[in-house]
Amino acid sequence: MTHHELAHVLPTDTEIVLLAEDVAVAKGYAERSLSEATQAAYRSDIIVFQSWCEARGVAPVPASPEVVASFAASQADRGLKPSTISRRLAAIRMLHRVSGVETPTGSEIVTATMRGIRREHGAAPARKTAATSEVILAMLEHIGDDLKGTRDRAILTFGFATACRRSELASLTVDHVTEVEQGLIVRIERSKTDQEGQGHEIAVPRGVRACPVRALRAWLTAAGIEDGPLFRRMHRGGHVTEDAISPRTIATVVKKYAALAGLDPDSFGGHSLRSGFCTSASTNGATLFRLMDQTRHRSVETVRAYVRRAGLFEDHAGEGLL
Repeated sequence: MTHHELAHVLPTDTEIVLLAEDVAVAKGYAERSLSEATQAAYRSDIIVFQSWCEARGVAPVPASPEVVASFAASQADRGLKPSTISRRLAAIRMLHRVSGVETPTGSEIVTATMRGIRREHGAAPARKTAATSEVILAMLEHIGDDLKGTRDRAILTFGFATACRRSELASLTVDHVTEVEQGLIVRIERSKTDQEGQGHEIAVPRGVRACPVRALRAWLTAAGIEDGPLFRRMHRGGHVTEDAISPRTIATVVKKYAALAGLDPDSFGGHSLRSGFCTSASTNGATLFRLMDQTRHRSVETVRAYVRRAGLFEDHAGEGLL
């Protein structure tokens, strides 16, 4: 090929700049394929990995399988959980993919290292105590009638009734909730199992002992909220901000009222509302698939674990033996 012919094949400087811009846009979309929480965790994990590599004078990208295996082992020696190390390896894999280089995390030395770490340090994940309907009612007895108490009552009852994840509950806006005769219709725009934002509608029926519909309406009316985030941050003195609460705030609310109800706050968390709904609904006779309609779990086995736990003592083989 002549120099003249080659000139028509090779991209011009302008084309190179435009191509680089397109690649940057593509990388941006690739990053947004993950939830914001996962992106934040990956960014933190990548910083840890890059700092570790820099201290040892090795390249983080492209990283050799031996480097990644050594990094995983060092994290285990520091006492990190296998689940945390696995997430950091996922971040390293994503870093290599968006950089357009071969990923080292699938190599035999890395997978063998992780098998050894799980065998040596693996443990069943600690489960938070389920805030069942009876636990919720006990918590509500200790909530005041001030504005913050009105908000917290709505968080507990509405959070339980929707069986939302913490991130889902924190991101809801007024536009996501529609009141109908039977209760509320809530649209979850995006979730852990719906990263593409197709959305899912769930129903919240009116309650008798602690109505989530009435509690939510009381909060919105008292706070003067007509649009924007459903649950807001509050400053001391009862001032309601324009900012949505964080998922961590939901966990804090649950722990606070668990302690006031005489329960161990360390055993409760934001997930307690979701697991409490599953446990209570299962005990009340809800079918597995009706549960999944509300929780939007994709895995039957995940929901089955709640159902089994709720019925551990039902028709027990050892009943009456001693």
